[in-house]
Amino acid sequence: MAVSERGEPFRAMLWMIGAVASFSAMAISGREAGLTLDTFEIMTYRSFVGVVVVLLVGAMAGTLSQVRPRALHIHLGRNVFHFAGQNLWFYAMTVMPLAQVISIEFTSPIWVVVFAALFLGEKFTAVKGVTAVMGFIGVLMVAKPDFRVIDPGLVAAALAAVGFALSAVFTKFLTRTATITCILFYLTTMQAVFGLICGFADGHMAWPQGPALAMVGVIGLTGLGAHFCLTRALSLAPASVVMPMDFVRLPVLAFLGWLIYSEGLDLWVIAGSALILSGNLINLRVSAKPR
Repeated sequence: MAVSERGEPFRAMLWMIGAVASFSAMAISGREAGLTLDTFEIMTYRSFVGVVVVLLVGAMAGTLSQVRPRALHIHLGRNVFHFAGQNLWFYAMTVMPLAQVISIEFTSPIWVVVFAALFLGEKFTAVKGVTAVMGFIGVLMVAKPDFRVIDPGLVAAALAAVGFALSAVFTKFLTRTATITCILFYLTTMQAVFGLICGFADGHMAWPQGPALAMVGVIGLTGLGAHFCLTRALSLAPASVVMPMDFVRLPVLAFLGWLIYSEGLDLWVIAGSALILSGNLINLRVSAKPR
């Protein structure tokens, strides 16, 4: 059954809370696993954990029959953009300051608002534009990046943001005809193949040991959970409403960085977080009004 594009924005918000929590847990686990594994290895093992979970849950729920070879080019495009964006993001993390990478990554919801209007026919409203601008200003207040030095890492981070945005737009398109089980099946299997090809490109694939093995399991579960929640949110409301909610992930990660790694948490973080949350609340309230 098709879901109205007016959607249920507050239900979508609840699913996005789950997505933000899962993505945040995955980021912490990925940081720990990255001490002994490279990006391609982490993504490969994460995808295989996801394949197992999708097959088990799908078998128990009786939804595996929903996995059909339909619109494979859309699934392929979605996963190519996501896989490329994820790897560009990890590359940027190794060659430029963390704050800069995060601030550039969080231009992704702004790109979603633009791409959703261009490719999905979603109406670009003043409220959506204001939400995007408020979110971006809030990101700059939290991250306080220094853009005076331009290097390849900056380009990689910017391209990663575009890749994530295009992945979200493709996901929204898929929710019109494909079930969540089908979308997650192709997400995990296609990216497992991509990971194996890239992981073995240097002729070596490290096996996770000790704590890294546990972290890979957490990454696989939280990564799959994040995409499940994101897909559910996109099935309930327009992409240009859903994706700006992802701005909330930055203050969440800033708080976790302070709590776990004793990273700085100042008034700029609090003020920027308040601006991000205010913009999203305005967007949600306006989107929920009957037309």
